[in-house]
Amino acid sequence: MVKRRVHVAAAAIVSEDTTQVLIARRPSNVDQGGLWEFPGGKLAPYETGFEALKRELHEELGVEIQRAQPLIRVNHEYPDKHILLDVWQVHAFSGEPFGREGQAVRWVDKNDLFSYPFPAANLPILRAVILPTECLITAEEDDDEVFFTKLERALVEDKVRLVQLRAKQLDRDAYLARAEGALALCRKHGARLQLNGEPELLDEVDADGIHLTSERLMSLERRPLAQGKWQSASTHNSEQLEQAGRIGCDFVTLSPLRTTPTHPDAAPLGWHDFQQLVETAAMPVFALGGMTRFDANHARAVGAQGIASIRDFWK
Repeated sequence: MVKRRVHVAAAAIVSEDTTQVLIARRPSNVDQGGLWEFPGGKLAPYETGFEALKRELHEELGVEIQRAQPLIRVNHEYPDKHILLDVWQVHAFSGEPFGREGQAVRWVDKNDLFSYPFPAANLPILRAVILPTECLITAEEDDDEVFFTKLERALVEDKVRLVQLRAKQLDRDAYLARAEGALALCRKHGARLQLNGEPELLDEVDADGIHLTSERLMSLERRPLAQGKWQSASTHNSEQLEQAGRIGCDFVTLSPLRTTPTHPDAAPLGWHDFQQLVETAAMPVFALGGMTRFDANHARAVGAQGIASIRDFWK
């Protein structure tokens, strides 16, 4: 049986302070009725995703989009259809949203989104809405005082809200001690902390999750972390992206986009191949490898969640 293909434009409309997002409840008389979703609808044959989004939000909510950018594109297989969700993050709009078609709409805190029942295809969107667009990967620092000074500067001045603690030169005890200090700083400034290493590290430090190396990722048969923790991984090709989806990673880094001093022999993906790989991903993807904040909008435009970087944040 040839599945029908459905292309849908959807909106993650965020509040002015970026803490809340608007969701709508599907009518009870339609497919998956009663579940919550991000407002939007099917593209007409002549429409782009953005054009459909503008039309749907006017028809459904009575608002006019003023500023939006791509968030994530999700391909999902249902038993009877293949759905492509073309999701945009709406930063500015005019009008007061309300259910013009009688549907319930609600502003909810981003961190409460998982308390609401959504269609299965929406799971990567929930992750993308909650995640920030910048990820700091810490550099190798022998001196703890220097390390914590640089980390706090990034949290305060750059307002980094996602940190991956990478410290391969430290032994286990030293890494755990640094992780405790990093966690305290991240909590103080409202940031999330991923530990780069084995899942068992979370038995010692109650961080927000674990970042897996690509080697560790490929060795797993199932997700090693509970759903309450973020599981991320390093990926470099389609095989690793497929494995990340199979074991339920919440997000990944994909690298190297450009040649970097730390991996001079690795062949860079370039923007074209990066975009092709992101299209197949089942989760948010951070662009890694020579990235700076000047690349953030370009990364978002080709489907990335945002950028991950060491040098641009670790000053």
